[in-house]
Amino acid sequence: MEKIYIFGHKNPDADSVCGAITLSNLKNELGMNTEPRILSPINKETEYILNRFNIDTPKYLNDVRVQIKDVNYHKNFIIDENKTIFEAFQMMNVNAITGLPLVDNSGKFKGYVSLKEVASEMIYNENLHIDTIFENLTNILESDDYIKFDNHISGYAHAATFDDETFINDVKIDEKSIIIVGDRGSIIKHAIDSKVKLIIMVKGKKLTEELRKSAIANKVNVIMTNKSSFKIARVLCLTNPIKSIKRGIDTITFTIDDYLTDFKEETNKLKHTNYPILNSQGICLGMLRTIDAHEVFRKKVILVDHNMRAQSVDGLEEAEILEITDHHNIGDIITSSPINFRNMSVGAVNTIIYHLYKENNVKISKKMAALMLSGIISDTLLLQSPTTTEKDRLVASDLAKIAELDLNKYGLELLSSGVSIEGLTANEIVFKDFKIYKVGEYNMSIAQVFTTDFKLFEPRVDEIVEELNRVAKNRDYKSCVLFVTNFLTNNSYLLFSDNSKKILELAYGFEDVKEGDIVKGVVSRKKQMVPFIMGAIEHS
Repeated sequence: MEKIYIFGHKNPDADSVCGAITLSNLKNELGMNTEPRILSPINKETEYILNRFNIDTPKYLNDVRVQIKDVNYHKNFIIDENKTIFEAFQMMNVNAITGLPLVDNSGKFKGYVSLKEVASEMIYNENLHIDTIFENLTNILESDDYIKFDNHISGYAHAATFDDETFINDVKIDEKSIIIVGDRGSIIKHAIDSKVKLIIMVKGKKLTEELRKSAIANKVNVIMTNKSSFKIARVLCLTNPIKSIKRGIDTITFTIDDYLTDFKEETNKLKHTNYPILNSQGICLGMLRTIDAHEVFRKKVILVDHNMRAQSVDGLEEAEILEITDHHNIGDIITSSPINFRNMSVGAVNTIIYHLYKENNVKISKKMAALMLSGIISDTLLLQSPTTTEKDRLVASDLAKIAELDLNKYGLELLSSGVSIEGLTANEIVFKDFKIYKVGEYNMSIAQVFTTDFKLFEPRVDEIVEELNRVAKNRDYKSCVLFVTNFLTNNSYLLFSDNSKKILELAYGFEDVKEGDIVKGVVSRKKQMVPFIMGAIEHS
């Protein structure tokens, strides 16, 4: 069953991470194969939650772009470099392909041979140099009647087309010669006496008993076949290993982790047809034809706690979105087909997930209850945020009972766990909980951190503002604001980029807003920050 990734937004908060874990657990209970993921490092508050309840941190999901491994490439379309040219040709012919990657006995990529190069070998190989194993010869000559002394046969083939005297006198043969001959005793005797490497008897001809004994005594290999001299001459060079063919320029390869968009861009320049596909260890897994590059299996995803493209995983447009569970305003994500979209006006996404468990009659375990409760406490500031609804309060109360936790005591411990900024850089503070929003043609960002005392931030105001200015300039944001929220007093302090000054004055009615100014009662990004700043940008 194909895996489905469930994840929250970039710079994930506790509600987002806990929501991905609890929703993944629910989906798996319902028979799906899902895995929770995170898009960037978790914050201290989330780390506290996962450690307290002994939950593994979800793995990172860097992006969901289509990779070569998601394409229906021709797996196992490879051939051992020691296999014969004939076997390679047969494989190309049966599978209607124009080339094959060559591998060694460990599967490592060794090169590529095309049908054109095979045809060239068959047409233009005039000297009939043979360098192969005995078994290859008996297989292609369809012989089970032979005298064998050597596993490896190497030499130049000569067909006995002259009369006996001319051949014996004028054709130089030695221990490296391969003789193709019919029922011509004197030539066969001459070849045996010269201790040639191999005699090939055509059209079912047999050695006399005397010649057989002589061949054995001189350790001369002999193969008897029903094929004609002409047919043997045509196929003999095909017994050589495919690696012996003279090949063109070095082949361009791709790995299974390469992106399909990069593959298409590169192959549009190269104009080749087939490309070997390797893994990270250089093992060749098969071949991708350019005409098959449209047959893709997009990664399947479920979004939690967000529905805006800018807040989601990179490459989302190349994935298949199956569901969205969120409690924010409707964003800009577009899907190619109808999906399940659960959106409720509540304070935390885990409140919605609680209802999904109930609706599907799935029992909530103590651990899952603790995670859901933690997400709700975090996103509603212990049910004190203006986004808090009666549903959040009822759900939190029920989850506290299941998890056997004192709601208020645990809630204060949880909120206090993430307030320290000791050891954090200005960049880490700004991006601790950082979200991007689109307003018409502009982008803006609103970050939020929590504290029990703004005095902890005062010595670092200048460097934080400098970082906000850097982010606004480098990313071309119309506004870049950090709200430092005191969850004990339910007030927030403003730190902002220079280009945000007039916007904040319009949004909150300041005459001359300064860094560190307080906005009383403002704690909810969703209800008290985003709409106010968006509105100010729209009217500025």
